[in-house]
Amino acid sequence: MTMKVLFTGADGYIGTLLGPYLLQRGIEAVGLDTGFYRSGWLYPTNVPRPMILSKDIRSVTAEDLKGFDAIAHLAELSNDPLGQQDPGLTHEINHGGSVHLANLARKAGIKRFVYMSSCSVYGVGKPDQILDESSDVNPQTAYAECKVKVENDLSKMAGDDFEPCFLRNATAYGASPRQRFDIVLNDLCGLAWTTKKIKLLSDGSPWRPLVHALDMCQAVHLSLTAPADAIRGQKYNVGSSDQNYRVIEIAQIVAKEFPGCELEVGTQGADNRSYRVNFDKIQTVLPDFKCQWTAELGAKQMRKVFESINMTAEDFQAPPYTRLKMLMKLRGAHLLDEKLFWKTPELATV
Repeated sequence: MTMKVLFTGADGYIGTLLGPYLLQRGIEAVGLDTGFYRSGWLYPTNVPRPMILSKDIRSVTAEDLKGFDAIAHLAELSNDPLGQQDPGLTHEINHGGSVHLANLARKAGIKRFVYMSSCSVYGVGKPDQILDESSDVNPQTAYAECKVKVENDLSKMAGDDFEPCFLRNATAYGASPRQRFDIVLNDLCGLAWTTKKIKLLSDGSPWRPLVHALDMCQAVHLSLTAPADAIRGQKYNVGSSDQNYRVIEIAQIVAKEFPGCELEVGTQGADNRSYRVNFDKIQTVLPDFKCQWTAELGAKQMRKVFESINMTAEDFQAPPYTRLKMLMKLRGAHLLDEKLFWKTPELATV
Protein backbone atom coordinates (compact mmCIF):
# COMPACT_ATOMS: atom_id res chain seq x y z
CA MET A 1 0.00 0.00 0.00
CA THR A 2 1.11 3.56 -0.68
CA MET A 3 2.24 5.39 2.44
CA LYS A 4 0.43 8.70 3.02
CA VAL A 5 2.61 11.25 4.80
CA LEU A 6 1.85 14.70 6.15
CA PHE A 7 4.95 16.88 6.19
CA THR A 8 4.96 20.23 7.93
CA GLY A 9 7.01 23.23 6.84
CA ALA A 10 6.13 22.32 3.27
CA ASP A 11 6.76 25.80 1.89
CA GLY A 12 10.08 26.23 3.66
CA TYR A 13 13.66 25.79 2.51
CA ILE A 14 13.77 22.02 3.10
CA GLY A 15 10.06 21.32 2.69
CA THR A 16 9.98 22.69 -0.85
CA LEU A 17 12.55 20.02 -1.78
CA LEU A 18 11.11 17.27 0.42
CA GLY A 19 7.64 17.23 -1.17
CA PRO A 20 8.84 16.39 -4.69
CA TYR A 21 11.50 14.06 -3.25
CA LEU A 22 8.85 11.94 -1.51
CA LEU A 23 6.44 12.00 -4.48
CA GLN A 24 9.19 10.77 -6.78
CA ARG A 25 9.71 7.79 -4.46
CA GLY A 26 6.09 6.66 -4.40
CA ILE A 27 4.99 8.37 -1.17
CA GLU A 28 1.63 10.14 -1.16
CA ALA A 29 2.86 13.38 0.40
CA VAL A 30 0.64 16.22 1.59
CA GLY A 31 2.19 19.41 2.95
CA LEU A 32 1.20 21.79 5.72
CA ASP A 33 2.59 25.30 6.12
CA THR A 34 1.46 28.59 7.61
CA GLY A 35 2.93 30.49 4.66
CA PHE A 36 5.42 32.96 6.14
CA TYR A 37 7.91 32.48 3.27
CA ARG A 38 5.52 31.67 0.44
CA SER A 39 6.20 34.91 -1.44
CA GLY A 40 9.78 33.86 -2.23
CA TRP A 41 10.63 31.66 -5.23
CA LEU A 42 14.25 32.06 -6.33
CA TYR A 43 14.38 29.90 -9.46
CA PRO A 44 11.95 27.90 -11.63
CA THR A 45 11.42 24.15 -11.36
CA ASN A 46 9.27 21.74 -13.33
CA VAL A 47 8.83 18.97 -10.76
CA PRO A 48 5.37 17.99 -9.46
CA ARG A 49 4.58 19.49 -6.06
CA PRO A 50 2.19 18.10 -3.45
CA MET A 51 -1.05 19.61 -2.23
CA ILE A 52 -0.40 21.96 0.68
CA LEU A 53 -2.73 22.82 3.55
CA SER A 54 -2.36 26.41 4.82
CA LYS A 55 -2.35 26.08 8.59
CA ASP A 56 -0.23 26.85 11.66
CA ILE A 57 0.94 23.75 13.55
CA ARG A 58 -0.58 25.23 16.71
CA SER A 59 -4.00 25.15 15.04
CA VAL A 60 -3.86 21.60 13.67
CA THR A 61 -6.83 19.45 14.68
CA ALA A 62 -7.46 15.72 14.83
CA GLU A 63 -9.59 16.10 11.70
CA ASP A 64 -6.57 17.40 9.76
CA LEU A 65 -4.66 14.19 10.49
CA LYS A 66 -7.26 11.68 9.32
CA GLY A 67 -5.98 9.15 6.82
CA PHE A 68 -2.25 9.71 7.30
CA ASP A 69 0.20 6.91 8.05
CA ALA A 70 3.10 9.10 9.17
CA ILE A 71 4.20 12.65 9.90
CA ALA A 72 7.49 14.34 9.06
CA HIS A 73 7.68 17.47 11.20
CA LEU A 74 9.86 20.31 9.92
CA ALA A 75 7.79 23.42 10.76
CA GLU A 76 9.30 25.58 13.48
CA LEU A 77 10.85 29.03 13.84
CA SER A 78 14.01 28.02 12.16
CA ASN A 79 17.16 29.77 13.24
CA ASP A 80 18.96 31.13 16.28
CA PRO A 81 18.67 34.93 15.70
CA LEU A 82 14.95 34.53 15.04
CA GLY A 83 14.47 32.47 18.19
CA GLN A 84 16.39 34.94 20.34
CA GLN A 85 14.08 37.79 19.28
CA ASP A 86 11.33 36.33 21.45
CA PRO A 87 12.44 33.21 23.37
CA GLY A 88 9.03 32.76 24.99
CA LEU A 89 7.23 32.70 21.66
CA THR A 90 9.90 30.41 20.24
CA HIS A 91 9.20 27.91 23.03
CA GLU A 92 5.45 28.25 22.47
CA ILE A 93 5.75 27.45 18.77
CA ASN A 94 8.73 25.12 18.54
CA HIS A 95 8.20 23.14 21.72
CA GLY A 96 4.51 23.56 22.45
CA GLY A 97 3.41 23.31 18.82
CA SER A 98 5.52 20.22 18.19
CA VAL A 99 4.27 18.37 21.28
CA HIS A 100 0.68 19.36 20.37
CA LEU A 101 1.15 17.84 16.90
CA ALA A 102 2.71 14.66 18.31
CA ASN A 103 -0.11 14.18 20.81
CA LEU A 104 -2.71 14.57 18.08
CA ALA A 105 -0.84 12.13 15.86
CA ARG A 106 -0.72 9.53 18.60
CA LYS A 107 -4.45 9.91 19.32
CA ALA A 108 -5.16 9.62 15.58
CA GLY A 109 -3.30 6.31 15.45
CA ILE A 110 -0.37 7.68 13.43
CA LYS A 111 2.63 5.70 14.60
CA ARG A 112 5.57 7.08 12.63
CA PHE A 113 6.67 10.59 13.63
CA VAL A 114 9.91 11.88 12.09
CA TYR A 115 11.14 14.98 13.92
CA MET A 116 13.73 17.31 12.42
CA SER A 117 16.04 18.14 15.29
CA SER A 118 19.48 19.72 15.02
CA CYS A 119 23.14 19.25 15.87
CA SER A 120 22.85 22.67 17.53
CA VAL A 121 21.68 20.80 20.64
CA TYR A 122 25.39 20.08 21.28
CA GLY A 123 26.12 23.80 21.56
CA VAL A 124 29.78 24.12 22.48
CA GLY A 125 32.20 21.23 22.29
CA LYS A 126 35.64 20.99 23.86
CA PRO A 127 38.50 21.74 21.44
CA ASP A 128 39.44 18.11 20.80
CA GLN A 129 35.99 16.61 21.34
CA ILE A 130 33.96 14.92 18.61
CA LEU A 131 30.34 14.68 19.72
CA ASP A 132 27.97 11.81 19.14
CA GLU A 133 24.46 10.92 20.25
CA SER A 134 25.70 9.78 23.68
CA SER A 135 27.32 13.17 24.37
CA ASP A 136 25.72 15.64 26.74
CA VAL A 137 23.60 18.29 25.09
CA ASN A 138 24.51 21.91 25.76
CA PRO A 139 22.02 24.16 23.94
CA GLN A 140 23.07 27.79 23.68
CA THR A 141 19.90 29.33 22.21
CA ALA A 142 16.12 29.15 22.54
CA TYR A 143 16.01 27.32 19.20
CA ALA A 144 18.35 24.58 20.42
CA GLU A 145 16.67 24.41 23.87
CA CYS A 146 13.36 23.67 22.17
CA LYS A 147 14.90 20.86 20.13
CA VAL A 148 16.10 19.20 23.34
CA LYS A 149 12.72 19.62 25.03
CA VAL A 150 10.83 18.13 22.08
CA GLU A 151 13.23 15.18 21.91
CA ASN A 152 12.75 14.54 25.64
CA ASP A 153 8.97 14.83 25.63
CA LEU A 154 8.42 12.70 22.53
CA SER A 155 10.91 10.06 23.71
CA LYS A 156 8.65 9.45 26.71
CA MET A 157 5.77 8.77 24.32
CA ALA A 158 7.60 6.07 22.34
CA GLY A 159 6.07 2.60 22.46
CA ASP A 160 4.22 0.04 20.39
CA ASP A 161 1.66 2.67 19.36
CA PHE A 162 4.06 5.52 18.61
CA GLU A 163 7.38 5.55 16.75
CA PRO A 164 9.10 8.92 17.04
CA CYS A 165 12.64 9.38 15.77
CA PHE A 166 14.86 12.43 15.99
CA LEU A 167 17.07 13.57 13.13
CA ARG A 168 19.83 15.79 14.51
CA ASN A 169 20.70 17.55 11.29
CA ALA A 170 23.98 19.29 10.66
CA THR A 171 23.82 22.86 9.34
CA ALA A 172 22.01 22.80 6.00
CA TYR A 173 23.29 24.14 2.71
CA GLY A 174 22.42 23.97 -0.97
CA ALA A 175 19.92 25.36 -3.44
CA SER A 176 16.16 25.42 -2.94
CA PRO A 177 13.50 27.46 -4.78
CA ARG A 178 12.59 28.86 -1.37
CA GLN A 179 16.18 29.63 -0.60
CA ARG A 180 17.72 30.55 2.73
CA PHE A 181 20.63 32.96 2.77
CA ASP A 182 20.86 33.10 6.56
CA ILE A 183 22.87 29.89 6.89
CA VAL A 184 26.61 29.85 6.54
CA LEU A 185 27.55 28.29 3.17
CA ASN A 186 24.55 29.80 1.36
CA ASP A 187 25.24 33.23 2.81
CA LEU A 188 28.90 33.11 1.80
CA CYS A 189 27.92 32.03 -1.73
CA GLY A 190 25.52 34.95 -2.00
CA LEU A 191 28.18 37.39 -0.82
CA ALA A 192 30.75 35.95 -3.22
CA TRP A 193 28.38 36.32 -6.17
CA THR A 194 26.97 39.78 -5.42
CA THR A 195 29.98 41.55 -3.90
CA LYS A 196 33.00 39.50 -5.02
CA LYS A 197 34.10 39.63 -1.40
CA ILE A 198 33.70 37.42 1.67
CA LYS A 199 34.39 39.30 4.88
CA LEU A 200 34.34 37.05 7.93
CA LEU A 201 33.45 38.85 11.14
CA SER A 202 35.43 36.27 13.12
CA ASP A 203 38.67 34.39 12.65
CA GLY A 204 36.68 31.50 11.19
CA SER A 205 37.99 29.01 13.75
CA PRO A 206 34.62 27.58 14.99
CA TRP A 207 33.64 24.16 13.71
CA ARG A 208 30.38 23.50 11.88
CA PRO A 209 29.13 20.18 10.53
CA LEU A 210 27.31 20.63 7.21
CA VAL A 211 24.72 18.58 5.31
CA HIS A 212 23.06 19.30 1.98
CA ALA A 213 19.31 19.89 1.96
CA LEU A 214 18.75 16.95 -0.40
CA ASP A 215 20.70 14.62 1.89
CA MET A 216 18.36 15.74 4.68
CA CYS A 217 15.44 14.76 2.43
CA GLN A 218 17.09 11.37 1.91
CA ALA A 219 17.29 10.88 5.69
CA VAL A 220 13.62 11.78 6.13
CA HIS A 221 12.53 9.35 3.44
CA LEU A 222 14.59 6.50 4.88
CA SER A 223 13.30 7.29 8.38
CA LEU A 224 9.72 7.10 7.15
CA THR A 225 10.24 3.72 5.52
CA ALA A 226 12.66 2.03 7.97
CA PRO A 227 11.54 -0.87 10.21
CA ALA A 228 9.92 0.37 13.41
CA ASP A 229 12.43 -1.33 15.69
CA ALA A 230 15.30 0.43 13.91
CA ILE A 231 14.12 3.99 14.50
CA ARG A 232 11.65 4.00 17.42
CA GLY A 233 12.90 6.50 20.01
CA GLN A 234 16.25 6.89 18.28
CA LYS A 235 18.25 10.11 18.04
CA TYR A 236 20.77 10.16 15.21
CA ASN A 237 22.99 12.79 13.66
CA VAL A 238 22.35 13.46 9.97
CA GLY A 239 25.42 14.26 7.91
CA SER A 240 28.86 12.74 7.37
CA SER A 241 31.95 12.85 9.53
CA ASP A 242 34.06 14.16 6.63
CA GLN A 243 31.89 17.28 6.45
CA ASN A 244 32.98 18.86 9.72
CA TYR A 245 34.45 22.18 8.58
CA ARG A 246 35.90 25.22 10.25
CA VAL A 247 34.08 28.35 9.08
CA ILE A 248 37.29 29.56 7.45
CA GLU A 249 37.43 26.34 5.42
CA ILE A 250 33.86 26.87 4.22
CA ALA A 251 34.79 30.41 3.19
CA GLN A 252 37.85 29.17 1.30
CA ILE A 253 35.77 26.54 -0.53
CA VAL A 254 33.25 29.18 -1.58
CA ALA A 255 35.88 31.73 -2.59
CA LYS A 256 37.57 29.14 -4.81
CA GLU A 257 34.29 28.34 -6.58
CA PHE A 258 33.51 32.01 -7.33
CA PRO A 259 36.32 33.42 -9.52
CA GLY A 260 37.62 36.81 -8.48
CA CYS A 261 36.22 36.54 -4.96
CA GLU A 262 38.33 38.16 -2.25
CA LEU A 263 38.44 36.64 1.25
CA GLU A 264 39.01 38.78 4.34
CA VAL A 265 39.29 37.20 7.79
CA GLY A 266 38.43 39.02 11.03
CA THR A 267 39.34 38.43 14.65
CA GLN A 268 37.83 36.02 17.17
CA GLY A 269 34.10 36.66 17.44
CA ALA A 270 31.56 36.55 20.25
CA ASP A 271 29.72 33.49 18.90
CA ASN A 272 31.06 30.60 20.97
CA ARG A 273 29.18 27.83 19.19
CA SER A 274 31.72 25.36 17.91
CA TYR A 275 31.34 21.62 17.63
CA ARG A 276 32.48 18.63 15.60
CA VAL A 277 30.10 15.74 15.22
CA ASN A 278 30.39 12.00 14.61
CA PHE A 279 27.85 10.59 12.14
CA ASP A 280 28.48 6.84 12.47
CA LYS A 281 25.17 5.96 14.14
CA ILE A 282 22.98 6.86 11.16
CA GLN A 283 24.76 4.14 9.19
CA THR A 284 23.49 1.60 11.72
CA VAL A 285 19.95 2.97 11.97
CA LEU A 286 19.58 3.69 8.23
CA PRO A 287 22.13 1.49 6.42
CA ASP A 288 21.24 2.89 2.99
CA PHE A 289 21.94 6.49 3.98
CA LYS A 290 24.94 8.07 2.33
CA CYS A 291 25.57 11.76 1.75
CA GLN A 292 25.62 12.53 -1.96
CA TRP A 293 26.88 16.09 -1.56
CA THR A 294 29.93 17.95 -0.27
CA ALA A 295 30.51 21.63 0.46
CA GLU A 296 32.41 21.90 -2.83
CA LEU A 297 29.49 20.46 -4.81
CA GLY A 298 27.06 22.66 -2.89
CA ALA A 299 29.02 25.83 -3.71
CA LYS A 300 29.19 24.79 -7.36
CA GLN A 301 25.41 24.17 -7.38
CA MET A 302 24.77 27.60 -5.90
CA ARG A 303 26.96 29.33 -8.48
CA LYS A 304 25.14 27.58 -11.33
CA VAL A 305 21.78 28.68 -9.92
CA PHE A 306 22.97 32.28 -9.59
CA GLU A 307 24.27 32.20 -13.17
CA SER A 308 21.05 30.71 -14.54
CA ILE A 309 18.84 33.44 -13.03
CA ASN A 310 21.42 36.24 -13.19
CA MET A 311 20.87 36.78 -9.46
CA THR A 312 21.06 40.36 -8.25
CA ALA A 313 22.03 41.83 -4.89
CA GLU A 314 18.35 42.71 -4.50
CA ASP A 315 17.43 39.03 -4.88
CA PHE A 316 20.08 38.01 -2.36
CA GLN A 317 18.85 40.55 0.19
CA ALA A 318 15.11 39.96 -0.38
CA PRO A 319 13.18 39.32 2.88
CA PRO A 320 11.73 35.89 1.95
CA TYR A 321 15.22 34.40 1.88
CA THR A 322 16.20 35.53 5.40
CA ARG A 323 13.93 34.20 8.12
CA LEU A 324 14.17 37.04 10.63
CA LYS A 325 13.92 39.74 7.96
CA MET A 326 10.72 38.25 6.51
CA LEU A 327 8.94 37.88 9.83
CA MET A 328 9.88 41.41 10.81
CA LYS A 329 8.44 42.62 7.49
CA LEU A 330 5.16 40.76 8.03
CA ARG A 331 4.90 42.05 11.57
CA GLY A 332 5.75 45.60 10.47
CA ALA A 333 2.97 45.45 7.89
CA HIS A 334 0.56 44.31 10.63
CA LEU A 335 -0.18 41.07 8.79
CA LEU A 336 0.80 38.96 11.80
CA ASP A 337 -0.25 39.42 15.41
CA GLU A 338 2.10 39.31 18.41
CA LYS A 339 1.88 35.49 18.48
CA LEU A 340 2.72 35.18 14.75
CA PHE A 341 -0.78 34.15 13.74
CA TRP A 342 -2.13 35.70 10.54
CA LYS A 343 -4.58 38.46 11.40
CA THR A 344 -6.97 37.14 8.75
CA PRO A 345 -6.86 33.57 7.40
CA GLU A 346 -6.83 34.72 3.77
CA LEU A 347 -3.39 36.26 4.20
CA ALA A 348 -1.82 32.82 4.65
CA THR A 349 -2.55 31.93 1.02
CA VAL A 350 -0.99 35.10 -0.47
